[in-house]
Order: sequence, then structure tokens, then C-alpha cells
Amino acid sequence: MPPPSKQQTAPVQEPLPTPSYPAIEGFIERASAEEVQSFFSPIKEELSTLKGPKAEQGKKVQTALASAEELLGLLLETRERLISEAQGNKGRR
Repeated sequence: MPPPSKQQTAPVQEPLPTPSYPAIEGFIERASAEEVQSFFSPIKEELSTLKGPKAEQGKKVQTALASAEELLGLLLETRERLISEAQGNKGRR
């Protein structure tokens, strides 16, 4: 008679910690659109000087930077809109 099979229980996975980037958060909270632009400019310039096999990787990084810059721009616009709405609501009270 074969031994009864033991039921294996899957180990309980702990939730992943929430990532925290205080330097980036602080920059975003205080930065203007011009500061964001000036932040990415030197990186873009250096990527454009890459040659050889690294040039292909540089193009991919430039694409990623363009997306990040666009998202930060949208975030800044949203922040400004929320601040102006909050200031507008204070005047109504």
C-alpha cells in the first residue's frame, strides 16, 4: 500500500516593500518645467555623442528619457493645476 501523499502548502509570499525615492520626490515637489528640462539636457547631449555598439543602446535610453521627461511634464502640469484649484477654493469660503 503506497503511503498517503502529503499536501504541500505554498509558502506565503510577503508583500514587496513600497519603493521610496526621496531625492526624486523632493526634486519633483520643487522643480519647475525649466528645471526638469535642464536636468535631462546634459544626459541627452552625452548620449548623442556615443558611437559604435553603444550608440544603439544610447538610442533606447534617449527614447526612455523622452518618455520620462514627458511624464514628469504631465506631473508638473497636474501639480500646478491642483495648486491653482486649491487656491481658487480658498477664495470661495
